Amino acid sequence: MEKEMQEVLDKAQVLVEALPYIQRFNRKVIVIKYGGSAMMNEELQKNVIADAVLLKLVGFKPIIVHGGGKEISRWVSKVGMEPRFVNGLRVTDEDTMEIVEMVLNKVNKNLVRMVQELGVKAVGISGKDGGLLTAEKKYSEGEDIGFVGEITHVEPKILQDLIKDDFLPIVCPVGMDADFNTYNINADDAAYEIAKAMKAEKLAFLSDIDGVYKDPADPATQITRMNISRAKRLIDHGHIGGGMLPKLTNCINAIENGVSRVHILDGRIPHSLLLEIYTDHGCGTAIIGDEEEDE
Repeated sequence: MEKEMQEVLDKAQVLVEALPYIQRFNRKVIVIKYGGSAMMNEELQKNVIADAVLLKLVGFKPIIVHGGGKEISRWVSKVGMEPRFVNGLRVTDEDTMEIVEMVLNKVNKNLVRMVQELGVKAVGISGKDGGLLTAEKKYSEGEDIGFVGEITHVEPKILQDLIKDDFLPIVCPVGMDADFNTYNINADDAAYEIAKAMKAEKLAFLSDIDGVYKDPADPATQITRMNISRAKRLIDHGHIGGGMLPKLTNCINAIENGVSRVHILDGRIPHSLLLEIYTDHGCGTAIIGDEEEDE
């Protein structure tokens, strides 16, 4: 009986700890970039979607921007094509673009279904809808990589209208150029640009990376809280490489363009989003402005 009472008290303490965060972020926009292995596991998918729904129900205004790279690669291989990458970017010819759009739309509507199963209204849209994402052709160090786009403009009105009407928007990162050509857009980039355009309070990257490390080979060196000056020093001194480099660059740009705080989280950790936002300790790396206190 005593043990059961302690468990109840522990749960109550969690709610008390969350209260000031709930008050602080009421009616604020949070953009959640959802990708990586957490998208391939149904149980982890349910956890992420449950977190997003809970955020909405306690007052946040969430927008989900999802990837689908692993699923796209699976389907490209399934139809007998070979996935090809240049400098970490998927080469997207016309046939691959057709598969990309098909897979991303399938993922998008599955996420919509999962949100609505939890009693919240969701709308899945592509960056093509309402001119949400305008893009231009992107090159990788001068090399043509096909229908891969770089965002030139975000039209936030469609998202603002959906949020005002109590919908949770779920965005598929595909856009068009001025000639209405379709482009595949990196989901991290799309999330950053949308967060900037929506003047979001928070931007959270959920992927297979659980944060930034002073020494990537040593898990004990994880940085839980870092201002952008320190982030720039890590980049300048060559401590950041691989897929973390563009991610951290997006974090810095987001803070410099009005987003209050950016979080890098491991989507494979159950409820990492809630733990990071609504507990004192958190579970990833928070990137903050220079006016705030560094770790």
